[in-house]
Amino acid sequence: MSAPVQTRSAVADAYDRLAEAYPHAAVIELGPGQAHPRGAGWVRAAGLAAGDIDLDSFLAWDDEQVLRDYGERGRPDVVASFGLHRYAWTACLLITVPWFLHRRVPRLPVEDVSYHRTDGRFGVRTGTFACLPDDPAANLPGARVVADEEALRGEVRAALTEHLEPVLGGFGPRMRRRGRALWGVVTDDVVEGLHHIGQVVGEADRARRELELLLPGSTRPFVGSAGFRDATGPDGAPLPTRDRASCCFFYTIRPDEMCDNCPRLCENTRVAKLTDAAAS
Repeated sequence: MSAPVQTRSAVADAYDRLAEAYPHAAVIELGPGQAHPRGAGWVRAAGLAAGDIDLDSFLAWDDEQVLRDYGERGRPDVVASFGLHRYAWTACLLITVPWFLHRRVPRLPVEDVSYHRTDGRFGVRTGTFACLPDDPAANLPGARVVADEEALRGEVRAALTEHLEPVLGGFGPRMRRRGRALWGVVTDDVVEGLHHIGQVVGEADRARRELELLLPGSTRPFVGSAGFRDATGPDGAPLPTRDRASCCFFYTIRPDEMCDNCPRLCENTRVAKLTDAAAS
């Protein structure tokens, strides 16, 4: 007897497109009852949230990377900040990309996600998802139909919060940050991750518009708006930028290499950096 053919999930096409645009986020969808991948390099999102041995091994990679690439150890809180950013930037795409491409929003609690950071692979057990009434997937098992685009944006924010809030509980004590400061990191990663994918697939302007609607500035626990704006160059020309909600702390490793949109920069220094980047 031949093995049964497993039906592709409602977000499988979006995950295929994500892997093409960003190979560090390849998704292995797990079937019902199928165990998460195990072995060297794999961590459970639930383990990161619990702050257990998975988080220890995860941050050991960041600690070793900083020492190897920069010849000095980072402060433990800085290493933890790097680790959260590197996880959240990629993990958020598991939710935002299906929404951006197909208007489908999967729910992914930490128990349903595992991650192999060096191979750039996720093990994901997809279940329920939100969609619009005219979506062909609206009649599939697990579909939850919502009224309109704004309701679907609410589902995106809820799905991101459901996954990231426990993860912040694990990382927060290591980072010596909490509350608004932690959600500032997540807000930046949501925006910058999807905007990058939008650029890769040739839809940067739409990604910017969608993100401005997703994060208008009054959507707790997220911090502030999407933050896109134009600075004014020395010749009066607009210089596209965005106001970050958080600092990545890379300046503690390389003080002369601050990001051009770091919140620690004054506007004149930002303009100078953006002008130099545009000229090059």
